[in-house]
Amino acid sequence: MTDDPRQTPRDVMEYDVLIVGAGPSGLSCAIRLKQLAAEKGKELSVCIVEKGSEVGAHLMSGAVLEPRALNELFPNWQELDAPVKDKVTEDHFVLLTESGSMPFPTPPQMNNHGNYIISLGYFGKWLAGQAEALGVEIYPGFAAAEILYDGNKVIGVATGDVGIGKDGQPTDHFARGVELKAKQTVFAEGCRGSLTKMLMDKYDLRNGCDPQTYGLGVKEIWQIESTKHKPGYVQHSIGWPMDAATYGGSWIYHYGQNLVSIGFVVGLDYQNPYLSPYEEFQRFKTHPLIKQLLKGGKRISYGARALNEGGYQSIPKLTFPGGLLIGDTAGFLNVPKIKGNHTAMKSGMIAAEALFNHLTIGSAVPEVSDYRARLEKSWLWKELYEVRNIRPSFRLGLFAGLIYSAIDTYLFRGRAPWTFRNHADFKQTKPAKECKKIEYPKPDGVFSFDRLSSVFLSNTNHEENQPAHLKLRDPKKAIDINLNIYASPESRYCPAGVYEIVRDADGNNPRLQINAQNCVHCKTCDIKDPTQNIDWCVPEGGGGPNYQGM
Repeated sequence: MTDDPRQTPRDVMEYDVLIVGAGPSGLSCAIRLKQLAAEKGKELSVCIVEKGSEVGAHLMSGAVLEPRALNELFPNWQELDAPVKDKVTEDHFVLLTESGSMPFPTPPQMNNHGNYIISLGYFGKWLAGQAEALGVEIYPGFAAAEILYDGNKVIGVATGDVGIGKDGQPTDHFARGVELKAKQTVFAEGCRGSLTKMLMDKYDLRNGCDPQTYGLGVKEIWQIESTKHKPGYVQHSIGWPMDAATYGGSWIYHYGQNLVSIGFVVGLDYQNPYLSPYEEFQRFKTHPLIKQLLKGGKRISYGARALNEGGYQSIPKLTFPGGLLIGDTAGFLNVPKIKGNHTAMKSGMIAAEALFNHLTIGSAVPEVSDYRARLEKSWLWKELYEVRNIRPSFRLGLFAGLIYSAIDTYLFRGRAPWTFRNHADFKQTKPAKECKKIEYPKPDGVFSFDRLSSVFLSNTNHEENQPAHLKLRDPKKAIDINLNIYASPESRYCPAGVYEIVRDADGNNPRLQINAQNCVHCKTCDIKDPTQNIDWCVPEGGGGPNYQGM
């Protein structure tokens, strides 16, 4: 016997289908499962666990929604008062120089006719309401921390214990996690899911596909002067402040009551370790064109998250005994469209159809093997295949990428007899001695801001007395390699000020300090660390940002 409360049995809850993550893919999967069960007169228990304090708390996107999947899931969504109101009225695409701008024709993939500017957080809450009305059980604030196995088969997940102190010992507030078991477990964790990362290794799901490649999106919401607000106005830009060798660009969307969603994406395959995606975004807002828009306005929200950019050639094996992958955790974002919500929803719906068939026929095979075949027959697969070469073509440089993209789009129409390969982002970082240091201007507090004031706007909060959820595999590498060779890139690529090098009073004995309480769960550190030395794990459920309307 032991007095250690961590050894006590966990409560167990059992379902037909368990979904990890209440984003658009997970919620669409749950809804479609319940719709199919109602159509066929079957009973099907479906549960969703969500690490955010509420559905939508960790959801962030630009976001312009292509309603194709929504139309299929809820043909009457307008009657159901979905928060999809602001129809796109104008599309603009510009090339920025340091002091000017040049209009370009809008690429056909970025044509937003018939699309809507939305808040993904509010949309997620609405989807959750529809799911619950159909009988789906949703548990926010429950972080799935462990995968449960029976032999080689996934049989569910366990939520993390709470009330563990920084010293790793139970506190007076300790409570055991819960085991949630299911016939099939669907992983819808979003980009770079921590459990999905484990599944990739255990089942070798990346065997036969390219490495995933990523971008970091940094976003703010501003309330601007009413005279400058153009409801439905959409603008994307390329060029300044990025150099021609680095992939990146901006968006500006006008919606709601004088609101503007403004953000910047930087491809995480950038080479210069001195580059800071956060600072590039702040510098972008000092451009005369952008300052004119924001002048007199007020910044009201901030957030950041990584996004998959690998597309078609980086889609992994999607199934394994006892479960499957959907949405952004599988990599279904359409980069040229700058959209992934419609594809995430569609993947969840297709997964639901494959799961329902698998469960109702009583298959003895533990793997839902026809999920991928169903995907390959869908518009989702065709859409990703046709644009597969556009993002990797920009490794040739900005203008070569634009020229190739035009040829691929208009001449080959996405059917070129070749496929460009993707590479792992962390391998692209060059030693600091080979790169030019970037001196960023100090924030002015009007258009540009420091990271800590930005994190404050994200409503990020973590229980202070808990082990850090950002773990170093080998703490020595943070100094011996990251600092000494790459000039501590984690202190710049993190958009929340989590990582900093501190020294003693004499300026000696450097060490890496991890301010885990600042983490906005963007996962960039897990992706970009040069030696893959950082593992992002879930903190206590409910911790992290609490985005409002992102």
